[in-house]
Amino acid sequence: MSAIDSTLADTLRERRRAVDGAMSRDRGRLLGLWSRWQGKPGNPQVRDAFEQALAASQAQRQARAEQQPAITLDDQLPIAREAERIIALIRDHQVVVIAGETGSGKTTQLPKLCLAAGRGAAGMIGCTQPRRIAARAVAARVADELKTPLGTTVGFQVRFTDRVSDQSRIKFMTDGILLAEIASDRWLSSYDTIIVDEAHERSLNIDFLLGYLKQLLHKRSDLKLIVTSATIDTERFAQHFDNAPVISVEGRTFPVEVRYRPLEGDTGDGDEGEHGSGRDGERSVNDAIVAAIDEITRIDPRGDVLMFLPGEREIRDAHQSLERRKYRETEVVPLYARLSAADQDHVFNPGPRRRLVLATNVAETSLTVPRIRYVVDPGLARVKRYSPRQKLDRLHIEPISQASANQRMGRCGRIAEGIC
Repeated sequence: MSAIDSTLADTLRERRRAVDGAMSRDRGRLLGLWSRWQGKPGNPQVRDAFEQALAASQAQRQARAEQQPAITLDDQLPIAREAERIIALIRDHQVVVIAGETGSGKTTQLPKLCLAAGRGAAGMIGCTQPRRIAARAVAARVADELKTPLGTTVGFQVRFTDRVSDQSRIKFMTDGILLAEIASDRWLSSYDTIIVDEAHERSLNIDFLLGYLKQLLHKRSDLKLIVTSATIDTERFAQHFDNAPVISVEGRTFPVEVRYRPLEGDTGDGDEGEHGSGRDGERSVNDAIVAAIDEITRIDPRGDVLMFLPGEREIRDAHQSLERRKYRETEVVPLYARLSAADQDHVFNPGPRRRLVLATNVAETSLTVPRIRYVVDPGLARVKRYSPRQKLDRLHIEPISQASANQRMGRCGRIAEGIC
C-alpha cells in the first residue's frame, strides 16, 4: 500500500469515528455518505457532501449540549439522595434497573438525572408510560420543574396528540407510541436514551419493548436504557439485560393505617356479579363507598379522598351517590383516561374545597393526585381478557393483585399519616 493510500485509509477511519459525535438520527444517512466516499475515495464531491452533512449534524449536537436547561432536583424526594450514584451508573453502564417504591420520585426526576449525565444531546430521552393520562400529566410536571413551556424542552406524544418539537430533549409517550415508531424506524434513531417506566406492569406492550430493546442494544452501543419497576421482580429484569446493575430507592410515605370493611351483599363465592359487574353488586359497592366517606367525614371533614373504581360507569354511579349526600364544602371529581385535558388538569390543580376523587386504575401508578389523605379501595379493576369461545377480547371486573393494592395504598400518606 502506498503512503497516499495509507493516509486516505487513516482519514476514512478517523471520519468514520467522527460520525459517533453527530446527532443519532443523522447517523444512518452519514454512514451512507461515508460508504459512498469509501467507494469513490478520489471523488471530491462525494467527500464534500459527507463533510458538510457531518459538520451540520455535529454543530446541532453541540448547540443542544450548550443549551441544556438548569437542572434542579426536589431534595424532599428520596431519589435525590441517590442522584450521584444513579448519574454514575447511567454514564458507566448501557442498562440500569431502578427499583423505586411509591413516592420515590423516579418518574419525574429520572429524565432530569439523564440530562445531568449528559444524555439528551445526541437524541431525545424517551420515557414510556403505560397510560396516556400519565404521559401527559408527568410531561407537564417535568416541564414546570425545568421552567420551560410544555412542548419545547419537554414534550409528550399520545394517540391524537403530539406536543414534541425539534427543541425537545425529553419526550414522554405511551409504550404503544414507541412500539409504533419501531415500524418506521427500527433503530429508534431519534433517541439516545430510553426509560421504560412501570415495567412491573408487564403488559404486552412492555414485554414486546423489553424484548426488542435487548436486541437493539447490541446494535446501538450509544443507546442507553433505564428500566424502572416496583421493588418486585427487579432481579428478573436485571438478568434479562445480562445482569445489569440494580439500584433501589425507598419511597417517601408516612404511616398508612389499613382498615377493612366488607362489602354488603358480597357472598364471597367469587362470582363475577358479586364483584360489581351486576347491578346489585354495583349498588353494594356504592353503599360501601358512601359509608366509608361518611366515616372519613366524621374523622376529618377537610381531608381529600381518592377512591378507586373499575370503570367510567361505576364512577358515574358513585358520583351520583356521593352528590346526593351533599357534603359541605366538597366537590366530587372524576378521573379516567377519556376525560378532556381541561378536566384532567382540574384534578391536578386542587382548589380550596375538599375533594372526593373517583378514579380508575390510571391513578394507581406514575400519577400523584395532590393533597390525598385517604384512599377507599374496593379492590376491583376492569381487565381485558381474551375469550377463546367468542374469539374476542372482553372486559371483566376482577379482584386486583396484592401488588396493585399496595400501589393504591401508597397514594395516600404522602403529606401526612393516611388511612386506606
